Amino acid sequence: MTLLIWTAKINRKKLTLTLAAAVVLCGALVAASLMGGQGAAATAAERSPKGIKTAEDRTAYLQSWGWVVGEDAASVEELELPREFGSEYDEYLSLQSSQGFDLTRYAGKRVKRYTYDILNYPSGEQGVQAHLLMFRNTVIGGEVQGEGFLHGLAMPG
Repeated sequence: MTLLIWTAKINRKKLTLTLAAAVVLCGALVAASLMGGQGAAATAAERSPKGIKTAEDRTAYLQSWGWVVGEDAASVEELELPREFGSEYDEYLSLQSSQGFDLTRYAGKRVKRYTYDILNYPSGEQGVQAHLLMFRNTVIGGEVQGEGFLHGLAMPG
């Protein structure tokens, strides 16, 4: 019978760092698995209206709201917002405000409206579009519009 004996010199500092890294990695894996059910909350936290420079950025922004849209904008229009918003804009301004947008800050400014066809509206309805109002590289407003309805960018429950 042969007996093997192994000896090793252990550097306590390296062992401590290795164990600490393993604990951090395990903690990150556990946190990621626990957040699996909170994907929408994480997406909402990551959704920023700033730094939207390209078509890919715009579609990614709409995807962060849950929408699947065509790759290209169906239309792009340049609009000039009114210098003063009259009472006829109250409902629209309220809709934008409920999403965290303040169009009054952009009164009198020229903005672009990008329109995208929505491909996954929950009711299966066709012809539904998402509009993004952009000032420079920032989304300043948006809505979803279909035949006879208009609501915010959030997907209806």
